[in-house]
Amino acid sequence: MQQWSEQSAAELGRGIGAGEIDPVALAEFFLDRIAAHPLKDRIYARMTPDRAMAEAGAASARAKAGRRLSPLDGVPCSWKDLFDTAGVATEAGSRLLEGRVPDRDAEVLRIATAMGLVCLGKTHQSELAFSGLGLNPMTQSPPCVNDESAVSGGSSSGTATSVAFGLAPMGIGSDTGGSVRVPAAWNDLVGLKTTSGRLSLSGTVPLCTRFDTVGPLTRTVEDAALALAVLEGRGPADLRGASLKGVRLAALRTIASDDLRDTPAAAYSAAVEKLQAAGAEVVQIDAPEVAEAMADTPTLYAGEAYGHWRDTIEAAPDKMFARILDRFRAGAEVSGPEFVAAWRRLDAHRATWAKRVAGFDAVICATAPNLPPNADRLMNDPDYYVSENLMTLRNTRIGNLMGGAGLTLPTGVPSCGILFMGKAYGEDHLLRLGSAAEAVLR
Repeated sequence: MQQWSEQSAAELGRGIGAGEIDPVALAEFFLDRIAAHPLKDRIYARMTPDRAMAEAGAASARAKAGRRLSPLDGVPCSWKDLFDTAGVATEAGSRLLEGRVPDRDAEVLRIATAMGLVCLGKTHQSELAFSGLGLNPMTQSPPCVNDESAVSGGSSSGTATSVAFGLAPMGIGSDTGGSVRVPAAWNDLVGLKTTSGRLSLSGTVPLCTRFDTVGPLTRTVEDAALALAVLEGRGPADLRGASLKGVRLAALRTIASDDLRDTPAAAYSAAVEKLQAAGAEVVQIDAPEVAEAMADTPTLYAGEAYGHWRDTIEAAPDKMFARILDRFRAGAEVSGPEFVAAWRRLDAHRATWAKRVAGFDAVICATAPNLPPNADRLMNDPDYYVSENLMTLRNTRIGNLMGGAGLTLPTGVPSCGILFMGKAYGEDHLLRLGSAAEAVLR
């Protein structure tokens, strides 16, 4: 039983299917472990024990009757606090939403529950999901698993740490500019950014709906594949026989290779060498459209974010952390014509990118160019906060701008990930590639 906190979600699911693990005992184990953990209040915003035990009881009955709904039926999961939970507060890391209690589940939570996933509780996050750092002085700032004085990455900060600290077998977060992949990388996890539009955003607190995506943070690629399947209510991708032989990877130089810090740079280079040794062909590429698209980021992101939240923010701006407030208010300067023109340019850049990378299985780069920054310095040095936040999200944002799927894998160096960017709706192919890469990187 003590090994349950270290096992993958898939392993726990197989144990349930074999009759070796009772879902009720499994849920009790994680709820008790969370309750006893010294960092629980910095990771979980609120627990849902009654719901968890009811769902686990139903999963137990199905397992005994041989009627399991999915490979993850009966497996516990944490959820970022921007997914609506019926009758339970959903506040998205913001005092602006304090006491907000939805009357129904988010659509992805409803589907996952129908597939047997057990909801443990809601995890802390960056305020309204508008930061890649995971620093949130208005609620809680979860610590990095490799350095408790450092931030954990955002905005799905608590989701990542719930898994990394063994307080959930898997977690579900969201990614608008890197919010699944950054905390996954900094906490040595697998993180999947799905294609915009693939998973429902209904019942999800928005940031930028044209970029917002839902994705899992897990211990393994197999877990990520199983999680995507339960979020969609279907069977998982077939990862059997995945290999790197004959795989073509484009190593992106434009923007992504600039000013890499020493440790992430070395970890990325070593990972690429391992991929090549296993049979992958790696081709260095430049993509000017990436730099051009990046220049429009303030217009595209801040313009939409402030459009969503202007009235709520300006009614009570004192309830916000000043750095986050500044990011939102930058959108006040964006006009409607500027926003539309920026999206037209981005659509053209996406078409150019799609042609450029059509002959590759994925584009690769370091997931984050930097290591998790010290939380105290971020609080006390405004310029450092701004520069580190922009650096943190730089590489992952490329995937959001170009509109494809993304997968980060641990390199084996603490808090250093390697990012695989795939084609739009190409998650199954990307997961097979990730499964093969995982085998050589671990």
